Amino acid sequence: MNIPAELKYTKDHEWISLEGDIATVGITDFAQSELGDIVYVEVETLDQTLEKDEVFGTVEAVKTVSDLFLPLAGEIVEFNESLESDPEKVNADPYGAGWMIKIKVSDVNDFNELLSSEAYKELIGA
Repeated sequence: MNIPAELKYTKDHEWISLEGDIATVGITDFAQSELGDIVYVEVETLDQTLEKDEVFGTVEAVKTVSDLFLPLAGEIVEFNESLESDPEKVNADPYGAGWMIKIKVSDVNDFNELLSSEAYKELIGA
């Protein structure tokens, strides 16, 4: 199970990286393996400002559909449009080409409240 130490995580199995006040968000290796083959990623909240833990989209796999929860309050400024035609990138490269959205974060200090890689490993029993 790949859980990069430089990222932060949520209990909802999303990963977050932060550069300045822009956060990149995707789902973890654990989440994609639990979901199975991902067939569709939907994000209809582009250019909207949402609160932490609001639903920003859904990911559809062969087995199920799961909501995606915003890990930090802010404005969704970018969606990885390559996922529209190639959603399998989330399975193949969840921390790279499979990223989902970028957020202009309302308060960068909230980033420090997210789970460390060690805390996330504990959460999933890795």
